[in-house]
Amino acid sequence: MTASDVAKAAGVSQPTVSRVFSRSTSVDPEKAERVRKVARELGYIPNLVARSLNSGNSFRIGIVLAYLKNGFFSEALHRLSKALNAKGYSVTVYFAGNSADEVNAIVDDLLADRVDGIVLASISLSNTLVSRVRNSGIPCVLFNRGQSDPKTSMVTASNFDGGKRATEFLIAAGHKRIAHLAGWREALNGVERMQGFLAAMQAAGMEPAACTDCHFRRTVAMQETRRLFAQPQVPDAVFVANDHMAFGVLEVLREELGLRVPQDVSVIGYDDAPMAAWKTFDLTTVRQPLNRMIEATVALLLGEIQGENRKPEKVEIPGQLVVRGSARIPVGWHDAEKEAVAGCQRPDPTGARK
Repeated sequence: MTASDVAKAAGVSQPTVSRVFSRSTSVDPEKAERVRKVARELGYIPNLVARSLNSGNSFRIGIVLAYLKNGFFSEALHRLSKALNAKGYSVTVYFAGNSADEVNAIVDDLLADRVDGIVLASISLSNTLVSRVRNSGIPCVLFNRGQSDPKTSMVTASNFDGGKRATEFLIAAGHKRIAHLAGWREALNGVERMQGFLAAMQAAGMEPAACTDCHFRRTVAMQETRRLFAQPQVPDAVFVANDHMAFGVLEVLREELGLRVPQDVSVIGYDDAPMAAWKTFDLTTVRQPLNRMIEATVALLLGEIQGENRKPEKVEIPGQLVVRGSARIPVGWHDAEKEAVAGCQRPDPTGARK
């Protein structure tokens, strides 16, 4: 069964069939659906190899991750793959560690597989890997991973603002001994969230109860929680640099130490991973604007693939504080939230108007 057969049965031209299966937006949606329906009925399968040979592109994108233990990244991978598929690209996922051998092997694989572009989607990936990928000449965008490199495009949430907003919420709720379990000092995301935390504390004239690098690892965050709460002066609130670690913190506080959350201690995470909304965790957290981040990543990457000669961009997208049950709510917060909805502005726990 050929594209000509599909075109004849659907009452369209052969180029139209080709545009439909290349995900072109120039085809009328109703006509495109008719072509796909006829193709399914006839058992037509597009020849992607021929398409690649004709265009010189592989229509494949490599997504590089370090791991999928963090639920935020598994959800991001699902949505990112779906967005790229809608543009006519298939996705191959690569897992890379940070040793020199693994870095070299992953770059060799990316070059051998002739991917058209690469999304580096993990904060745990080393700067060496990022540099090698960029120097290979393959279009590349960093997703949810900041880096102080003006030659590389990257898309992140506004991490400083998110860290500051979470901390202001805890301060407004009356907490006096606030600890921060930070991400990783080698990852700009973690550093910026920590800087937002410190800025809010300084503005309130407060000193952190603790500020510890936990490498974005759940086990490290759990160990640090045990250490902090074994001291005479324990924190009354903890801002955790991602939800993956925050889940471990909640487990230690509730199951091991028998503390009540939020009555004894408040906890705020970062990401709004799917599990954060589970009743078991009910985690107050800073939501990363995932759909908007993916939209920006795809636009930057495809623009570079299609030779638009764009300059590298750093895109920061504001997030949202999602209030659930793991943190004490400041007096008047719900009233401020209602006013914000009515006035199309986000409530500020400090009482300031935006």
